[in-house]
Amino acid sequence: MKNIRNFAIIAHIDHGKSTLADRLIEYCGGLNSREMKSQVLDSMDIERERGITIKAQTVRLKYKAKDGQSYILNLLDTPGHVDFTYEVSRSLAACEGSLLIVDAAQGVEAQTLANTYLATDAGHEIIPILNKIDLPAADVDGVKKQIEDIIGLDTTYAVSASAKAGIGIEEILETIVKKLPGPVGDETASVKALLIDSQYDQYMGVITLVRIVNGVLKKGDAIRLMATKSAYKVDRIGVFLPKMTDTKELRAGEIGFIITGMKNVADCRVGDTIVLEKDEDAIPLPGFRKVEPVVFSSLFPIDASDYPLLKEAIEKLSLNDASFAYEPEQSTALGFGIRCGFLGLLHMEVIQERLAREFDLDLINTAPSVAYEIYLTKGTMIPLHNPADYPDPTHIDYAKEPWVRVTIMLPDTYLGKVLELCTQRRGIQETLTYIGSRAMVVYKLPLNEIVFDFYDRLKSITQGYAGFDYEPIGYEKSDLVRVSILINEEPVDALSFMAHRSHAEAKGRRLCERLKDLIPRHQFKIPIQAAIGGKVIARETIAAMRKDVTAKCYGGDITRKKKLLEKQKKGKKKMRLFGKVEIPQSTFIKALKSED
Repeated sequence: MKNIRNFAIIAHIDHGKSTLADRLIEYCGGLNSREMKSQVLDSMDIERERGITIKAQTVRLKYKAKDGQSYILNLLDTPGHVDFTYEVSRSLAACEGSLLIVDAAQGVEAQTLANTYLATDAGHEIIPILNKIDLPAADVDGVKKQIEDIIGLDTTYAVSASAKAGIGIEEILETIVKKLPGPVGDETASVKALLIDSQYDQYMGVITLVRIVNGVLKKGDAIRLMATKSAYKVDRIGVFLPKMTDTKELRAGEIGFIITGMKNVADCRVGDTIVLEKDEDAIPLPGFRKVEPVVFSSLFPIDASDYPLLKEAIEKLSLNDASFAYEPEQSTALGFGIRCGFLGLLHMEVIQERLAREFDLDLINTAPSVAYEIYLTKGTMIPLHNPADYPDPTHIDYAKEPWVRVTIMLPDTYLGKVLELCTQRRGIQETLTYIGSRAMVVYKLPLNEIVFDFYDRLKSITQGYAGFDYEPIGYEKSDLVRVSILINEEPVDALSFMAHRSHAEAKGRRLCERLKDLIPRHQFKIPIQAAIGGKVIARETIAAMRKDVTAKCYGGDITRKKKLLEKQKKGKKKMRLFGKVEIPQSTFIKALKSED
């Protein structure tokens, strides 16, 4: 065990985690030059196209150090985006140390800070690595000073490297084996393993990634998952090199996979403890904190007959991604669908794209919303995930909405615009500090105000130089209202949304104007209204298509024309009473997609 090193690679987005992982695999001979490709651990097409890591991936490498000792290195490459922090925290629980990568040109960013705190909480030994030193803008000494000032990490053992150019790779490996501690565990004790992650394979069933804490797990062992109390037999056991390679056993301190022929999605819970079936009085390991979704959106198939396929696809995806919640729902406008909870907007986008690609589904998604707490006059509290479930306002005492603490790091030239943006979004400034010419602003903001387009606006006003990170800080009382959209005086639940009273009218007006352009004209005029309770706050009218009924009148008395026009008017009125407004589904898609 003293020759095993389990470590995670953590960093801000685009600071070079996956590229460094590639170089380490290449240096240790995990793959030959023919098999090597960039981002070798990013297995999904969507990861390779966007150049981001979504799923934490693991690989086992063999390294012979300068002192002649052979080491086994278990490397976990983690995501850098704020939406996938949960993946990072799970990977850190399986390791003893972390490589903190900082871009030598950009310096410490918001997510660098957040991920370092996660690693510190997990009790990790952290090695700072200054990447991209071959760039003309690299400032190694300045960034080392930033790491010491902002994070408080000692940079005595910091390694300067360039993952792209292959500079400093051997030095990184030597620092890993010298500075990171080996795993702690007891090979003679009864088996105890932590379930880190799982993925679904249509041929093999569930592939479970485990970290053996104590004991030796062998092929053929009968095991039990403690949370679900389900028992299985280990059919295959092995490690990722990075290709799946079978072994006879996994010993304490090692990370590998087991395949048990498990088919049931619900049995495999990330953070669960695996023990031998005969071990009756085992105590479970402390797992991970349960992840709470923050953004909610409903998914509806464009073709209603695809609903069973959507349900099955979401069940399979939830196995690969333990961080999103879902439940069935029904809408009068869009039929049967599924209400999903996500960790953020990028997470939502990724899930939708995976459903479209991997399962070939055409979907409509409703406008994203956050979870509110509604306190009723009788003293009870109900969580509200969907504006359509908003209770009768006369029964509501008050409402609370989730708030977050946002850390933004940016060059001070753009500070004024960023402060203005945060104030528009109902933000409360907490601190403003300077590190050289870079400013760090901390704001308290309602989550509802940042889930839509806050990140896009921030990037555009700072020309891409700002980085931001947020953490939930709880719920606070707020003056919230539900804005209902009525089309021809009929409420359309798929378009209703929650908003702060001060912003409700502007948002309602914008949506009505958009719908006026999107809904096709009918034989009768159609009013589109936005209302809070019984009070209409905005209205647009789609004019009726009209036929020239007076065309056949040539000459004669004016009363003949008036009579025909009156007759037409009565017909239109009658039509409006009985006519049904046909809203094409493409209208819903466009209206919901272009929200804000």
